[in-house]
Amino acid sequence: MCFSRFLAVVALFSALLTFAAHAGVNPVFVLNSLEASISVIDPVSWKEIKRIPTGKEPHHMYLTPDEKSLIIANALSDSLLFVDPKTAEVQRTVTGILDPYQLRFSPDMKWFVTVANRLNHVDIYHWDGVNLTLAKRIATGKTPSHLWIDSKSSTVFATMQDSDELVLIDLPTQTLKWRGKTGAMPADVFGTPDDKFLLIGLTGGEGVEVYDVTGAAPKLVKLIPTGQGAHAFRGAGDKHHVFVSNRVANTISKIDYQTMTVVEKYPAPSGPDCMDVSADGHFIYVASRWAKKLTVIDTQLRQVVRQVNVGKSPHGVWTLDHAARQ
Repeated sequence: MCFSRFLAVVALFSALLTFAAHAGVNPVFVLNSLEASISVIDPVSWKEIKRIPTGKEPHHMYLTPDEKSLIIANALSDSLLFVDPKTAEVQRTVTGILDPYQLRFSPDMKWFVTVANRLNHVDIYHWDGVNLTLAKRIATGKTPSHLWIDSKSSTVFATMQDSDELVLIDLPTQTLKWRGKTGAMPADVFGTPDDKFLLIGLTGGEGVEVYDVTGAAPKLVKLIPTGQGAHAFRGAGDKHHVFVSNRVANTISKIDYQTMTVVEKYPAPSGPDCMDVSADGHFIYVASRWAKKLTVIDTQLRQVVRQVNVGKSPHGVWTLDHAARQ
C-alpha cells in the first residue's frame, strides 16, 4: 500500500471513530445576536463545528412541540428561522413576524406567543402544527421583554423592561386583563409548576421578585437577593430549583422555589445571560454575553470547567439533551 493511500485509510478510520463517538449526541446551539448567526457546538469535542447565518439580531429560541424544529426569532429581520435540532440543517424561514424578540408555545400547544421588544406589543398566533396565523396583536407598555405561560394555557405573563411593569393577558380571549408596577428593568419570568408563584429577574436591581399569582391580581410577597443584574431563568429539572443569571454580578444563583431562598452560587464570567442545563443536571451552559464565549459550569464543583469561542454578543442557548424545563 502506498503511503498516500495509507494516510487516506487512517483518515477514514479516524472519521468513523469520531462519528461513532458522536452518534446520538445532539449539538448545543448559541445565538450570536450582534453577528446574525448561530454557533453549533459539538458537546464531545467542545468545538464550534458550524456557523449558520440568521436574520438580524437573533435573541431567543424555542423548540416546536413535536421537537423537530428549533425556532430562532430574528427581531430586526421580522422572521423566524426553523433549524433541525439534531442535524443543525436549516429547514425554512417564516417572514412577516413583526419584531419577534422572545417566544414561547403554550403548554396545550395551541398558541404561539412573541413579544415585540422595539415595537411595544405582544403577538398571539394560532398554531396548527405547521403554520402560524395571527390571532391578536396587543399593545403593551414600553419594551416588552420576556414571557411565561401558566400550565393551564390560560394566562400570558409579560414583563415591560423600560416601563417597569408586569402585564397579564388572558390567552383564550387574547385580552389584556391586568398590569402593575415591578422593580427596575424586569426581564425574564419563571412560574412554579403549581402556578402559585411567579419569579421576575430585575436586571436593574439586585434580585428576584416573587409574586403570588393565585388571586385576582399578582401580589408581591418577597424579594430574593441574588446579585446585581438578575436576568434569565432556567429550571434545574427537579421541580424544586431554578437558576438565575446575574449579568452584572457575573454569577448564577440557584433558588429553592419552595423556600424562595438562594441555596447555591456559581461563578459565571463576562455577563452571563441565557442558559441551558445538561440532561443529568451536572452542567450549566451559559452565554457569556460580553466575551463571545459559551461557558460551561460544573454544578458539583461549582466552577467553570470550559469555555468555547462563539460569535459576537452570544445570547440564547439550547440543546435537545437538556434537563426538564422545571
